[in-house]
Amino acid sequence: MRSILIIEDDRPVAELERDYLEAAGYHAEICENGMDGLRMAEEGKYDLLILDITLPGISGFEICRAVRKTKDIPILMVSARKESMDVVRGLGVGADDYITKPFQPSELTARVQANLRMYDRLVRKFSGAVEPGDTIEAEGIVIHVPFREVQVQGKTVLLTNREFDLLLFLASSPGVVFSKETLYEHVWGMEAVGDPATVTVHVNRLREKLEEDPSKPRYIQTVWGTGYRFRKESSAFMA
Repeated sequence: MRSILIIEDDRPVAELERDYLEAAGYHAEICENGMDGLRMAEEGKYDLLILDITLPGISGFEICRAVRKTKDIPILMVSARKESMDVVRGLGVGADDYITKPFQPSELTARVQANLRMYDRLVRKFSGAVEPGDTIEAEGIVIHVPFREVQVQGKTVLLTNREFDLLLFLASSPGVVFSKETLYEHVWGMEAVGDPATVTVHVNRLREKLEEDPSKPRYIQTVWGTGYRFRKESSAFMA
């Protein structure tokens, strides 16, 4: 049975979330305190984290950032905040999805199911035999495809699953321009629930991790009015 941790200080809301998730076949635990929730998320074996933003002790943003340093499980942020900057910030610290209150419990369950299905597909896709020679190299950046590892100027860079898959999709077709909608469909999947603007947030996160100067990107370039591309003349696939 898949296990989900709900970090939410509004007990009735947390219990409603838990009841719907358990009715859908999941095991769900509740924590109402930020610091305790962070400890449980780091020490426990959960398949997905549902995280409120405003919590006693420590914010959901801080919890998400801390969990992302050691775990790559799907993180769904839930909050009454509707401001776009809060959504961008939540995705920027490592959340996979975002839902605002009030919401239908069935929508929350659908988002949980969609994120877990996507995560499972990624795990299955890269759980086969490893060929050490499968890499993509591009002027200082090396993508070790089977190991899902990226190095920039010889230093390993930690990427989330979505960040890695977005980078791999772009780098596998250097020079090809993809719209945000196309990238969202291929990286997040047809069953994903959300906004293609999420792609922009993830591109910005990748640039911060990969580029020497994110404001002047060498690898992931913006084609204004169209989308993004991976620099054509700088990449080579080696199998």
